[in-house]
Amino acid sequence: MTPRGTTLLVSDIFPPHVGGTGRWFWEIYRRWPRSEFAIAAGEHPQAAEFDTTHDLRVFRFPLAMTSRGIRSWSNMRHYLRLARGIRQLVRPQGVHLLHAARPLPEGLISLLVKWQTGIPYCCNTQGEDINIATTSRELRWLTHRVLRGASAIIPCSQFTRELLRNEWNVPTEKIRLLYPGVDCDFFQPAPRNDEVREQLGWRGRLVILTVGRLQRRKGHDVMIEAIARLRERFPTILYAIAGDGEERERLTTLVSQWHLAAQVQLLGTLDDTALLRCYQQCDLFALPNRAVGKDVEGFGMVLLEAQACGRPVLAGASGGTAETLRHGETGVCVPCERADNLAASVAELLTDPDRLERMGRAGRSWVEKHFHWPSRAAEAYELFTSLRQAT
Repeated sequence: MTPRGTTLLVSDIFPPHVGGTGRWFWEIYRRWPRSEFAIAAGEHPQAAEFDTTHDLRVFRFPLAMTSRGIRSWSNMRHYLRLARGIRQLVRPQGVHLLHAARPLPEGLISLLVKWQTGIPYCCNTQGEDINIATTSRELRWLTHRVLRGASAIIPCSQFTRELLRNEWNVPTEKIRLLYPGVDCDFFQPAPRNDEVREQLGWRGRLVILTVGRLQRRKGHDVMIEAIARLRERFPTILYAIAGDGEERERLTTLVSQWHLAAQVQLLGTLDDTALLRCYQQCDLFALPNRAVGKDVEGFGMVLLEAQACGRPVLAGASGGTAETLRHGETGVCVPCERADNLAASVAELLTDPDRLERMGRAGRSWVEKHFHWPSRAAEAYELFTSLRQAT
């Protein structure tokens, strides 16, 4: 089947922005034929430098919005300006399909372009975006219009698919599940290396690692309290946190309150090479996520990256993280709302090194078989080709 036209991705979250969603788009689109897609990406201070490192057709727009509603005239004007800018790409780039990264703001922009040009759009959703939309009458109304106007809705997990069905009444035939993936050629296991661990400040330590934006739903705060409960039983324990975000100040305060300066390490944002070393050298990877109101973890790509590096994982029993692992085989999925429960789960794992080793080996095999990016990108390519053919 000969592909028809171009798919235009509309996404504020695209490299050099850091985050799982941006990586998802980068990894699938960079593996597609260049003639079949273009990208309308958000602005970033390092965007010009980054865009010299690849040959993708990327056009930068001020897509970031502090408020995603349209009640204010300034917001409405911003939406209309963005829609006009995207619309001006349609004919020169041969666009036959828009791919919105989220319902808001990208989906609403795509809906406006559809009204003006007739170009259809599909829309990704991560779970937390449609959940948070239910907290506002305006955002719920806008999100409903976006979902209704899309040719297809693409959830990242079965959890999100069920939200679309049950909370938003999206017809099953309109939902096309696409899991994220992991680069198993880059994220690979490595033997324990005392020199690397020395550089990280981990030599002689029992290291639990969390990677991700510092957001409350990620559960860093609960793990910090759990570390306070575990430090006497495990005197060498260290909790290393890679990432940055709005919770940093609060987490720093918690570390001080619990007197954990020697047990908690805030690494900030790391590049991929430094991140790889952390994955490879940690003893246990943890994403102790839990729901905070309507804010949930839609999937958890970092859990795939850790398993690709042969690390056992612990995830919160909330959202879509259970779909990233095989419970009891490659890791565990446990409730993470309370520090005492989390501490007990961590202790059970840390006292059985042989089990951790078996989980790490099984995790590598699991993600190689089910989540390697080339197979994920091929599945996405087939989907988007079929959606363009339907226009």
